[in-house]
Amino acid sequence: MTTKYTEDHEWIRVEGDTATVGITAHAQDALGDVVFVDLPEVGKTYAQKDVAGVVESVKAAADVYMPVSGEITEVNEALRDDPSLANSDPLGAGWFFKVKLSEPAQLDALLDASAYDDFAKNA
Repeated sequence: MTTKYTEDHEWIRVEGDTATVGITAHAQDALGDVVFVDLPEVGKTYAQKDVAGVVESVKAAADVYMPVSGEITEVNEALRDDPSLANSDPLGAGWFFKVKLSEPAQLDALLDASAYDDFAKNA
């Protein structure tokens, strides 16, 4: 299992040809208390960097971008019911959606944990 990060503060955890996507701890910290999430439609296909959802907090709203191209296979209904999961467990129970990768090579351009940590310190 490999986890990569985007400069838009999404994480993607890859298992085979499917990946789970969410927002990073840095993103949820910057947003504050998450009060609403708009998740993508299962079965819809997105290109890398397309807006696939929205997260709203008491402070701001932010788009959630597709880290890679692919088809949405599942969304986190628990997150829809309890958006605070994005704050309490952003890298676990607070995941947003799962995607079937259409271009796995796109993962190569994403950041590893160390590179993301360095990037986030200056964001």
